[in-house]
Amino acid sequence: MGLYGEYFHAIKVGKKTVEVRLNDEKRREIKVGDSIEFLKVPQQDEILKVQVIDLRKYDTFEAMYNDISFKDFDCEGWTMKELIAGTYEIYSPEQEKEWGTLAIMIEY
Repeated sequence: MGLYGEYFHAIKVGKKTVEVRLNDEKRREIKVGDSIEFLKVPQQDEILKVQVIDLRKYDTFEAMYNDISFKDFDCEGWTMKELIAGTYEIYSPEQEKEWGTLAIMIEY
């Protein structure tokens, strides 16, 4: 899976323990215990291998962010509005409505 540099680094240094994705067909194949390789984008010069320790499905990003500490996303100090706006820069509200969301708890 591709992961932008700042989020890639946050996982690498242990600050980000939850990855946010749509619960699309590809992500529905993920199981607890699986390994995921994140490719740092746009550089594509580094790979990070993590272990899936839990999966949580939500109808909306807001429901996810209400349930999981902002610290686990490396977003401590952010407001809910900022977090949702940032997520909508990556995924559209239409995609969220179609697929729902997935919190992937990981350890590096």
